[in-house]
Amino acid sequence: MRLGLAEGDASEAFNSKYKYAMSRLAGVPAEELLPIAQKLLQEVESYRLSEHVAKLEEFGRPAVTEITRRRLLSVFKTRPLATEMEEVELIQRAWPVAEIPSPLGSSGGILEDIYQHTVRNYDWEPDETLIHLGFLTCSQAQLFRFLEEVTAPVVQTLDAQASLVADLNAHLQHDGFRLAMVGKVSGSPVYKVQRAVLGSPADQGISVALHAFNPDDVHDRWTAAVERRADDPRGAITLARTLLEDVCKWILDEAETEYPDTADLPVLYRKLAKVLRLAPDDHTEQTFKQLLGSCQQIVELLGSLRSKLGDAHSPGPKRAKPQPRHAELAVNLSGTMATFLVETWRARKAEAARTQSDNKPHSHV
Repeated sequence: MRLGLAEGDASEAFNSKYKYAMSRLAGVPAEELLPIAQKLLQEVESYRLSEHVAKLEEFGRPAVTEITRRRLLSVFKTRPLATEMEEVELIQRAWPVAEIPSPLGSSGGILEDIYQHTVRNYDWEPDETLIHLGFLTCSQAQLFRFLEEVTAPVVQTLDAQASLVADLNAHLQHDGFRLAMVGKVSGSPVYKVQRAVLGSPADQGISVALHAFNPDDVHDRWTAAVERRADDPRGAITLARTLLEDVCKWILDEAETEYPDTADLPVLYRKLAKVLRLAPDDHTEQTFKQLLGSCQQIVELLGSLRSKLGDAHSPGPKRAKPQPRHAELAVNLSGTMATFLVETWRARKAEAARTQSDNKPHSHV
């Protein structure tokens, strides 16, 4: 009755609770079943029911594909599940093992299997254990719960946590998700899976351009810089400079232009400006000369800002502390310049292709 179903008499309930419930649920329209299940889960714990509900709630929403799940799984082929606690302890934190049946038919459930094959004998690799737990078939809510637990600071050392988050994000980003830092506990980052949607239309426009240019190194650097603007201004400023260095090097490599391995950002930009014909001296129109000169100044200032306010060097007791607004300015300027360089390179390649086509001899019929 609390669930909104028809009442019945005591004898019917005592004869068979299953039939008692099914006789009423059978007459409920399909669209009303989900709210009933959600209400029931407020009173009882049932992993099986919660998984069905979660999968229905997730239907039609952005999803982590099976391909991405398998790639995420591969991350755990070469590393332990936990570095600060026993793996079984992590599994019990992240999965309701008491409610997951044994894939081998053990009377003690899957937890007995895990002890047998990862503690007493080590013949299940971490990725095999995750498959038996349902990593590839569980709801997205359960998948995210595991990813957040396995990257928790109580589970991983700082170095292992940073490496694991980077490797997982490299796969999650393809489906539009990301483990984002949402706070700190005792100085260690805490991560939650979030949609990798950048803040403003300008952010999204830059993201599209940089993803099309280089979806891995360059776009990853941009996304990381954007996410750190509010919580880690120093790190965001450092990434803003590194983003421009990445773009300069990628374009110079594509243009087959050599540069010293030790070249800093101003040197890289001046070389690239010649390749792209962006040096002020390459133009006679005064407005363009001023605009391109300002671009060069922005690049040089970003390099200087990173040295003064970024996290590449020790801040010292008297170093000015950047605020989120300073990081936002640096990151936005870097993203805008990076997009301008990428689009200019694309235009120069298109011009070269047209010129080459025009210079080819044409046969006449």
